[in-house]
Amino acid sequence: MNPDIRLSQLNSWLAPLASQWAIDPKTIQSASSDASFRRYFRVLGTKNGPHPSFIIMDAPPATEDTRPFIAISKLLFEAQLNVPQVLAQDTEQGFLLLTDLGNQTYLSALNPETAPKLYQDANNALIQMQLASKPGQLPNYDRALLTRELELFPEWYLNRHLGLQLNTQQQGDLAKIFELILENNLSQTPVIVHRDFHSRNLMVTPEKNPGILDFQDAVYGPITYDLASLYRDAYIEWEEPEQMDWLIRYWDKARKAGLPVPSEFGDFYRDFEWMGLQRHLKVLGIFARLYHRDGKDGYLKDMPLVFKYVRKVAERYIALKPLVQLLDHIEGIERPDGLTF
Repeated sequence: MNPDIRLSQLNSWLAPLASQWAIDPKTIQSASSDASFRRYFRVLGTKNGPHPSFIIMDAPPATEDTRPFIAISKLLFEAQLNVPQVLAQDTEQGFLLLTDLGNQTYLSALNPETAPKLYQDANNALIQMQLASKPGQLPNYDRALLTRELELFPEWYLNRHLGLQLNTQQQGDLAKIFELILENNLSQTPVIVHRDFHSRNLMVTPEKNPGILDFQDAVYGPITYDLASLYRDAYIEWEEPEQMDWLIRYWDKARKAGLPVPSEFGDFYRDFEWMGLQRHLKVLGIFARLYHRDGKDGYLKDMPLVFKYVRKVAERYIALKPLVQLLDHIEGIERPDGLTF
């Protein structure tokens, strides 16, 4: 639908809410957009109301469904996490009026000085969310969903983006690699998984830091998934000793809190790496699809870092040797006979 028509509909929907919530409709302005078809607007409150500003979600119902966001917002709020509260809703038109968590993302605030405290807060929030986990609250991050995500890699990244057609041997090798990844992922104890718990969706807030956004795709799945999103972030890179330090701090606190992490850190780290591999193969496919199908080229610049994550993990485990060979083929790397890495 024409964005201008949507904006006109949004203004019409907002008008009768203005007096109820002390909103100044004339101040509406674009706040952000994301990889989906959702858009966000910020509107100021009047001096007579409790909120200095609000966020409006515009989620076209033909492509987006606001109901998961509403349900998961309630779930996370009840777990005492800092998430936007839904003040008003119109699920048929796809509009939500939300509390505003500000405009400073983790990505904009992270640097070597701020990172330890910000990631400590993120670890604490993640543990708090995972402790609230119960079966049946959310869709399961099951084999079918994990597999569909992995298939984005050959379909959109290899075939569509790189123009690479795998031969029969390569197809078979990749299928075996996928099976090994799935075996690991599905062996991990399930908890609430945000699915995009990273620097663009965490907000720096003065109280109950961090604010948590973009949780509408949450599922019940592997416990290391959100850590892979956080510390192998597609938008900011940290050296492995820093990642390791923050992961050890999470693991130690999670064990003490009674979360079902492995008792040995080495086993936990392996789970983290293999879960990250699933995520990053998927992300390469998603970024390629956003460009080729949806005309969004903003994520192309982030592909090299994601590819780097994939290669580092693939080169660390002998079982992933066929994946290293495929990555070498992509990059035109020739190694001496018998040498994998």
